[in-house]
Amino acid sequence: MIEDLSNYLKGRVKEIERLKKEGKKIVGYIPGGFIPEELIWAGGAIPVPLNRGGDHEAVLKSIEFMPRVFDTYSRCQIGYWALGEPLYQMGDLMVVPCTDKNIQAIGDCWEMWTETRLFRLGVPHNNTTEHAFRYYLEELHSLKDEIEKLTGNPITEARLREEIETANRMRSLLRQISETRKSETPPISGSDFIRLHHASFLADRNSMVRYLESLSQELKNRAGKRGPRVFLIGSSIAEGDYKIYELLESAGANVVMEDFSEGMRPYWQQVESDGDLIQALADAYFRKRAPLPAYFRPTGGRLSILLKLAKEYKVDGIVWYTMLYRESHEIEGIHFGRLAEKEGFRFLRLASDYDNAEYERLRTQIETFTESIKEGVSEGKVTSLGEKGEI
Repeated sequence: MIEDLSNYLKGRVKEIERLKKEGKKIVGYIPGGFIPEELIWAGGAIPVPLNRGGDHEAVLKSIEFMPRVFDTYSRCQIGYWALGEPLYQMGDLMVVPCTDKNIQAIGDCWEMWTETRLFRLGVPHNNTTEHAFRYYLEELHSLKDEIEKLTGNPITEARLREEIETANRMRSLLRQISETRKSETPPISGSDFIRLHHASFLADRNSMVRYLESLSQELKNRAGKRGPRVFLIGSSIAEGDYKIYELLESAGANVVMEDFSEGMRPYWQQVESDGDLIQALADAYFRKRAPLPAYFRPTGGRLSILLKLAKEYKVDGIVWYTMLYRESHEIEGIHFGRLAEKEGFRFLRLASDYDNAEYERLRTQIETFTESIKEGVSEGKVTSLGEKGEI
């Protein structure tokens, strides 16, 4: 069934090109979980994520437009534009969340080097205060106004509620599918699950909901293989950057949970579909979002949630996967690694620049990591795969 989805997506880009020629407005955005797609769909536009990665050619191309000090994922987004990637040329409006300096740099370059209108969405780095919530709420009102100006369509309460309900259904299904990986024999691989996330950004949302409903039913009668259970955490997981999943799986591990700032659709929270709908979006996307990105403060709550998930999914090891020069996540990874090891989890930190030359290094590190988990099981240091003992 994953193959069917892949075939559908191959034609989706051409379909979006056709819709643009017919007059549909295209809104490009960086998928960091702070830009509600519901607003874009409700305004009659098509949201298009700029979320490609894994290609070192795009990283190298970006050097013509931005310095190397920014992280690999952010440089890639400019590199793909410069290489003429179709989705990166279509936007009538580009929305960039002002999170950390790396993502903001995408907006700076977009404003400097392209003709596309840019909207910067302010995102406070602390969601525990009323002041921060009100700031983000006003930013969503400004985004709503910008989309209405772009399309000429008013975002009505009825239309927005419809889009919220559709998005809620999609999030609920993704959560259901993710929770099947709590099984000792997960019916879906981590690499297939992340592909579902990336497909959900680009596919028509109603088609995607039907696909997820069908897949959810199919998984009830499927079982995978046992193996070391891994929690994958990092800064960004781009469409096309699947080598980390493939290396873990080829070493016999199961990625049973993941958390990334960019490249994943937050699927834990739902949006209330009554009352003030813009406020409901702000509440879900900002105030209730969990886990939060690494650059949010205070950090304690985020790390506690990650450890709770690790225990809930009975993981044997945690892999912390960051993009080169993403300092906020690299620093947090050092701290979190110490906390995780105290809780009995094996821990591995990795960094990537999307360079083919790093492949063998990553493979060696991952194989050594997974073998250490297997040896721990055979020696009785871990009572069984997924159940913690003393390490």
